[in-house]
Amino acid sequence: MTLHQPLDVDAYISIEHRLGAHNYKPLDVVLTRGERVWVWDVDGKRYLDCLSAYSAVNQGHCHPKILAAMVEQAGKLTLTSRAFRNDQLAHLYEELAALTDSHKILPMNSGAEAVETAIKAVRKWGYEVKGVPEGKAEIIVASDNFHGRTLGIVSFSTDPDARGGFGPFTPGFRVVPFGDADALEAAIGPNTVAFLVEPIQGEAGVMIPPPGYFRRVRDICTRHRVTLILDEIQTGLGRTGRILAEEHEGIVADVTLIGKALSGGFYPVSAVLSNSDVLGTLKPGQHGSTFGGNPLACAVARAALRVLTEEDMIGNADRMGARFVAGLRSISSNHVKEVRGRGLMLAVELHPEAGGARRFVEALRHRGVLAKDTHGHTIRIAPPLVITADEVDFALEQIDAALRG
Repeated sequence: MTLHQPLDVDAYISIEHRLGAHNYKPLDVVLTRGERVWVWDVDGKRYLDCLSAYSAVNQGHCHPKILAAMVEQAGKLTLTSRAFRNDQLAHLYEELAALTDSHKILPMNSGAEAVETAIKAVRKWGYEVKGVPEGKAEIIVASDNFHGRTLGIVSFSTDPDARGGFGPFTPGFRVVPFGDADALEAAIGPNTVAFLVEPIQGEAGVMIPPPGYFRRVRDICTRHRVTLILDEIQTGLGRTGRILAEEHEGIVADVTLIGKALSGGFYPVSAVLSNSDVLGTLKPGQHGSTFGGNPLACAVARAALRVLTEEDMIGNADRMGARFVAGLRSISSNHVKEVRGRGLMLAVELHPEAGGARRFVEALRHRGVLAKDTHGHTIRIAPPLVITADEVDFALEQIDAALRG
C-alpha cells in the first residue's frame, strides 16, 4: 500500500481507531474535497457543511483567492521567525488595525495561544500599571466557558470533561455565571485585572446573553479599572453578521482575540488585538512564537480578510442568518425546546426526552447535511458565510425532515 492509495471508508476509520488517540468522536464520514459550502466524501457523496470547522472556514472551503495568495507566498518565503522582519507583517498590522480599530496587535498561531497570550499580558499589566501585588493577579471568567484546551485554560473551565484528570490547575481565576452583570461586579476585588468572556458561548450551545449585558459589563470594567477581554475566536470575522460580535451592543473591548477564520481555514493564524496599555507591557524576550507572524501566515490572513469584506460575506451572514433562524423557528417538532442564533451562529436545543442530539446529526448526515451535536441536547449550525438562500432552504428542508423523524 502506498501513501496515496485510496481506501474504503471502513479502512480509514479502522486505521484512525487503531493508531490515533481517541480524544474525538467524529461522525463516520471521511471527507476528501471541499468547495464553498459543500464537501465530498471518499465515495463521492456531497454534503452541505453546517459547521465550517467551528467557524474557521467562514470564507468557504478552498476559497480561490486565499489559495492563490498562499501558493504565491509559499513560493517566495514561508518562515523567518521573529528574529528577522518580513514584508508581510506590517501590511497585516495595518489592515487588521483599519478593520478592527485596534492600536496594538500580536500575531500567534492557534486560538488557545491567543488566549494564553492575553492572560500573560493582562497579568503583567496588572502588576506594572494597575499596581496589583506580584503573584496576586486575578482574572474573572464565565461559567460554561470554552477558550481552548491548554492546561492554563482548562484550569478555569467548568466542564468536567475538560478538567477531569488534568490537575493540578493554575490558580488566579474566579468564575461567575455567564450573562449576570451583577455577579461580575460582586466578584471584582482589588487584585482583579481582567474579565475574559465570549460574546456568545459557542461550545456551550450558542448561548446568547441578555440584551444590554455587554453594555453593563463594559461600564463595570471601566469603573473598576478591569481589562475587558472578548474571545471572538468563533464569533469574530463575520460569523454573527458583524466584523466583531461586540458591535451588536456598540462596545469596544480592551483586548480582542481572533483566530479561526483569520486564515479562511488554510493555516493556523490567530491574533491578540489590544489597546497600547496592555500589549505595551511586553518587552523583547518576554513572549513570542517561532511561527507567529510568519510571512506565509500573514499573506494568507490578508487575503482572508480581503475576501470577507470585498465579497460582502459579513452582510450575507446577517441576511442569511435571519432567513435561517426564521426557518428553524417555523419547524413544527415536539423535539425542539428552543432555537437560538445571531447571524450564522445558530443552535437548536432539544428537549431531554428527544434522546439526545447525536441521533439527529446522524440523520442529517444521511440527508446530506453535516452539523455538530454539543452538550448532549443541542445541534450547532454554522455554515460558511457564502451560503445562498437556496442552500439555506435546502438545509432547512433536511433539518425539518430529520427533526420529524
